[in-house]
Amino acid sequence: MPIEIRNPAAPSEIVATFDETPMDALDDCVASARQAQADWAAKPQPERGALVAKYIDELESRGEDIALSITKEMGKPLAEARGEVGKAVGEARACIGRASAPIGEVFPSQIPGTVAYSTRRPRGVILGINPWNFPFSTPMRKAIPALVYGNAIILKPASLTPGAIALMAEVAAEVLPKDLVQSVIGGGALGQTLSEHDGIDAISFTGSVEVGKRVAMAAAGHLAEVSLELGGKNPAILNDASNLDAALDQIMAAAFAVCGQRCTAVSRVIVHRDLEAEAVSGLAARAEAMQPMDGAADGAKIGPLSSAQQLEDVDGFVTRARGEGAIVAAGGDKPETETGGYFYAPTILSNVTRHMEVARDEVFGPVLSVIAYDTVDEAMSIANDVAFGLSSCLYSERTDVVERFVAESESGMIHVNAGSFPENHVPFVGIKDSAMGVGGSNGPSTIQFYTTEHTVYRRAAV
Repeated sequence: MPIEIRNPAAPSEIVATFDETPMDALDDCVASARQAQADWAAKPQPERGALVAKYIDELESRGEDIALSITKEMGKPLAEARGEVGKAVGEARACIGRASAPIGEVFPSQIPGTVAYSTRRPRGVILGINPWNFPFSTPMRKAIPALVYGNAIILKPASLTPGAIALMAEVAAEVLPKDLVQSVIGGGALGQTLSEHDGIDAISFTGSVEVGKRVAMAAAGHLAEVSLELGGKNPAILNDASNLDAALDQIMAAAFAVCGQRCTAVSRVIVHRDLEAEAVSGLAARAEAMQPMDGAADGAKIGPLSSAQQLEDVDGFVTRARGEGAIVAAGGDKPETETGGYFYAPTILSNVTRHMEVARDEVFGPVLSVIAYDTVDEAMSIANDVAFGLSSCLYSERTDVVERFVAESESGMIHVNAGSFPENHVPFVGIKDSAMGVGGSNGPSTIQFYTTEHTVYRRAAV
């Protein structure tokens, strides 16, 4: 059955059509991936790294095609889509550097004449289930380490944004062994079936907590390794700043990139009461200067939300926040457009308290809540008092506050005087309801997810 992809900036416009993968084709898909993986794993790891480097080069040469598909399918401005492609390529090349890195350790043995050491082997066939907000960089975070460490990978895109993964599979077919990288297109039932498939050795999932739990339960049925990268309710504590404007600029960038549809987006500004009025005023002025528009338009800074459901959900959060006593300092409405696009005005909410729904649940849209505090104890309590633990920021030049924040912030990624943007070569990690498993995204710890560990006890003779 064909799947029609529509432009979220102009929903009547069909931008692409893809054939859904038949459910009865999944067994063959897994079997062919397993056959391809066996030959791929036999290649020395540095040789695999060199071949994957060629794959990355070819993808980079198709970068404009990939960026255009991202903008047309999910709406982010073309500049952001190009940035996503560049970021993904940078992360991929950082991963390639680990192709020649050590994969084990030598241990002193308790037994004379024995050498004890550990080594690692490819895990097998990896299933990568991907979200719609980063249609290229997220699958690249899954595919490149999988390939470097000797695995085959089956990539499932979100139904809204299959274009980038389709291009990844197309380029892989040109430069890598047949069936080593495959794409499957379909809805949740297809992902569930593959998650339950006993031919899948590991599952890397990025998406919602609810779906992630279902994936983990499916994987447990056949003891597949799991890495879940889930949601966030990320705080930025604004305690003090010698350059408040610079801090507010960073917070705005971290909050409204990808129209707030980013798991690491700052969604709560926890501000010292002495700075509250100035921070609200500054954030509101910056929000009002951002004009939502078609991501393909010249000068677009913020695009539409990805779907009608996203628009309804975001508007519902703001409506309920108003009902609880929040004040709309900027935005809070759906701009009228001739195209009927899924646009929502960048929104700043003041007078928010820690117990409001908008301060606790993931909005996943262009909404930033401002919560005032009086003491550092209170700020840390508010920041940590949510189910999520992905990313957190602190703006302060006080050493005591910084040290406490680094020691006590309940998040996987901790930023001090910087926005919530990860670097290419370090682990992308979360705790609490934001993640499960180790090594699913970026950094040297990926070896733990994409390989199995083995200990060898070796003697020259009996």
